[in-house]
Amino acid sequence: MHLAVERILTINPGSTSTKIGVFDNDRLVMEETLRHSTEQLAQFASITAQYEFRKSMIVDELQQHEIELSSLSAVCGRGGLLRPIAGGTYTVNESMLEDLREGYSGQHASNLGGILANEIATECKIPAYIVDPVVVDELQPIARVSGFKLLERHSIFHALNQKAVARRYALHTGKKYEDLRLIVTHMGGGITVGAHRHGEVIDVNNGLHGDGPFSPERAGTVPAGDLVDICFSGKYYRQEIMEMLVGKGGLTGYLGTNNAVEVEKRIAAGDGHAKEVYSAMAYQVAKEIGSAAAVLQGKVDAIILTGGLAYGKDFTAEIQGYVDWIADVVVYPGEDELQALAEGAIRVLTGEEEAKVYPSRQTNIEMEAEHIGSRV
Repeated sequence: MHLAVERILTINPGSTSTKIGVFDNDRLVMEETLRHSTEQLAQFASITAQYEFRKSMIVDELQQHEIELSSLSAVCGRGGLLRPIAGGTYTVNESMLEDLREGYSGQHASNLGGILANEIATECKIPAYIVDPVVVDELQPIARVSGFKLLERHSIFHALNQKAVARRYALHTGKKYEDLRLIVTHMGGGITVGAHRHGEVIDVNNGLHGDGPFSPERAGTVPAGDLVDICFSGKYYRQEIMEMLVGKGGLTGYLGTNNAVEVEKRIAAGDGHAKEVYSAMAYQVAKEIGSAAAVLQGKVDAIILTGGLAYGKDFTAEIQGYVDWIADVVVYPGEDELQALAEGAIRVLTGEEEAKVYPSRQTNIEMEAEHIGSRV
């Protein structure tokens, strides 16, 4: 008995590129990165205004590869900065499109993922999906308490890759993701460490500009009082401080580069300062893993290291040396977001799971009112 072939077009828009892939079930048929010059993008007043330009490039690329739109079963786009939602595969609906167009949680190229998927899917009369956007929020209530009454902890992390590698580990071990207790560490330009319990990420550091380990581009947790002093010193504008925390923080701030390969070359050449900073980053990642182990009460099936930094064998070995007493450490280097998007769509098309519905604005208003009321 042969399973029906589901052909999925996946779309992952970035600031200056659009990555696309075509999968027959989980087999990659075609993958391309479409580059967009600064001059091309400058003609558009907003990110969302770029969708027709990017859509045209996608369709042209598919034609060059002789892939007919009529052969597609579904289109799956990268989820953007939406309202906080549980993890899973979501059908693109009008409420989602409104939030993506307006940039409910911010303007970012990933907001185009759902819009582009919907535009192409509507023409083909097939479903459009998004999978595990960065705003996935499954935090347990106690994890939201920050210690500062005016601020609540928020869940913003590498949900797509974290959940994809967690499912991959479960498959490799013959278990269900929902039955496991895992610590998944995504290590790229930002670093997030998630405590996964029975299919939900019940605690995770804010990977945008919140807390956790410093990374190649982000400062992570810093001494709060000292930061306040700097903010009111009169030496810096608000934007300058934000850039020192996000974009020019971490390795970039200390060593002038966010390139881990370059840092490793400096270390190999005897640069003691580079070694100290790089080791400090591994040390902070390990401390965050230890915190996640406490969240899971020490009952951890595996610790997974993933993302671009996981290609560094010395770096991962340093982390492993701190935490392998907690559980076995498994390394899945890199991040295959197009594959993860395809897998999310396939789970729905094959009936393994049901597509979730993005809530209407009225539902969100009622949920937010209930959440606020529970804290009063």
